[in-house]
Amino acid sequence: MSDRTPLVDMRNIHVSYGGVHAVEDVSIDLYPGEVLALVGGNGAGKSTLIKTLSGAVVPDSGEIHINGERVEITNPRDAKQYGIETIYQTLALAENLDTPGNMFLGRELTTRFGNLDDSAMEDAARKVMKRLNPKFENFKIPVARLSGGQRQAIAIARAVHFNARILIMDEPTAALGPAETEQVANLIRSLKSEGIGIILISHDIHDVFDLADRISVMLQGRLVGTVNKDDVTMDEVLAMIIIGKMPGEVTQDELEELRG
Repeated sequence: MSDRTPLVDMRNIHVSYGGVHAVEDVSIDLYPGEVLALVGGNGAGKSTLIKTLSGAVVPDSGEIHINGERVEITNPRDAKQYGIETIYQTLALAENLDTPGNMFLGRELTTRFGNLDDSAMEDAARKVMKRLNPKFENFKIPVARLSGGQRQAIAIARAVHFNARILIMDEPTAALGPAETEQVANLIRSLKSEGIGIILISHDIHDVFDLADRISVMLQGRLVGTVNKDDVTMDEVLAMIIIGKMPGEVTQDELEELRG
C-alpha cells in the first residue's frame, strides 16, 4: 500500500488534559478501501485520538494530512469538509423520523416554494440504500421500530450520501446479534469496495479479525504499533493490548499466561 497516498495521515499527535497525556506522539494512517482497526483498553487514548480527526478535540501538536495535503481540523464542520464522517455508537438517529427524515436531518431538501421535498429525499435515500443494502425496504417506518442492523445502515447511508470518503465507526456491532453483525460486516465490505477508508474502533477482537486489514493498538496514550491482520494471531494482538509488546517481543510464556 506504500505506493499510494494515504486518505489520512496523522503524524505525532499529542493531546493533554491538564498534566495527563491522553495521546502522546501517535501516528497512524489510512488508505482508500482499507479498514484500520483502532484497539486498546479503556483509557488507552483511542477515542481522544479519533476526536482530533473528527474535529471534536484540537490536538496540542502534530499534523493531519488528508490525501497528502496538510489540513487544519478545528471543529466537526472542518472534518465534514474533508469528507470525514463519524458514526458514533449511539448512531444519533431521531427515533420518531423515518429513513429519509434521518438521512437529511438538518440538511433537508425543499421545493422552490420552501416546503419539504419528501419525494426527493425518499428517492435519494432509496438510491444510496440500494448501493449499501438492496434488501432494505422500510423507508416509511420510524427508525425506533427498526432493527439495530437496519439503524446502522441508515447512519452509514447518511454519511455516504454526503460524500464521506473517510468513515470513523465507533463500536458498530455493539449490542447486535449474529445476523445483524453480519449485516453490518456486509455494509463495511460494500464501503471498502467503493474506496472508502474506515477507521473501526472496537473492543471485539473477533470483529477486528473479520473486518480489518491492519490493526493499530494503543496503550496508556501511546501507540504500541500497527500490524497487518494477516501477519498476526489474536493472542499476539491481545499481548499488544494488555502488555504493550509487539509480536516479535512477546514470549511464549507470556502468550500462555494471556490464554489463562
